[in-house]
Amino acid sequence: MDHVNHNWIQSFILAGFTTTGTLQPLAFLGTLCIYLLSLAGNILIIVLVQLDSGLFTPMYFFISVLSFVEVWYVSTTLYVFHSLGMTECYLLGVMALDRYLAICFPLHYHALMSRQVQLRLAGATWVAGFSVALVPATLTATLPFCLKEVAHYFCDLAPLMRLACVDTSWHTRAHGAVIGVATGCNFVLILGLYGGILNAVLKLPSADSRAKAFSTCSSHMTVVALFYASAFTVYVGSPGSRSEGTDKLIALVYALVTPFLNPIIYSLRNKEVKEALRRVI
Repeated sequence: MDHVNHNWIQSFILAGFTTTGTLQPLAFLGTLCIYLLSLAGNILIIVLVQLDSGLFTPMYFFISVLSFVEVWYVSTTLYVFHSLGMTECYLLGVMALDRYLAICFPLHYHALMSRQVQLRLAGATWVAGFSVALVPATLTATLPFCLKEVAHYFCDLAPLMRLACVDTSWHTRAHGAVIGVATGCNFVLILGLYGGILNAVLKLPSADSRAKAFSTCSSHMTVVALFYASAFTVYVGSPGSRSEGTDKLIALVYALVTPFLNPIIYSLRNKEVKEALRRVI
């Protein structure tokens, strides 16, 4: 194709899910309900942490920051979507650090995780997330596109690159390298911190204290597993080995299901949060 044709496409059409007949309204209503419940659950967590003094701890501060990220994450696309995804990735690392300090250094925990440190760590996750996402977003935005229909329900990187008029193999490798290194290093950090937590917990004298320590980490480990498994599969795995429908379903896990489950996994089943909800009501 000539250079003129490279500049024809100014907008895109999202193909969405290929549901037909009675499945279409059901899919729409189901997605809408999950979206609204995601917003309601995450906003509730933010409000509770702000209003109830019993939740004025570093752990709940970072959970409220995560909920704030999820409110925007579930409502955006392309650069902001990937920026918030990377921000959540780094935030999960900070939350692992918080649990490590709480369990391994309990006497110095509040001094090490002061309010100023909490704000700096939270701010650093946002700066890092939006900075890292600039690279794949910029590379994709500079491509010349010749096709208009995106075989996805939002403008993800791989479906957009399939519409390009030029060879995108270099872009694919660059995306995989940037996202893989950024998320991989953070994942290794989380594993290292939990290795330290496991070592400290096993040294505790009683079974009750060990169970209590593990219970404070179980929710975080569940979310980490869910987030990284789906993200690595889509962005670090080989796109050619999966069908478009499979990519959509996997993306649905971290784009919609994870923000919906996070308030439930992290907080709404937590005794402290339930008591805070009663007090606020």
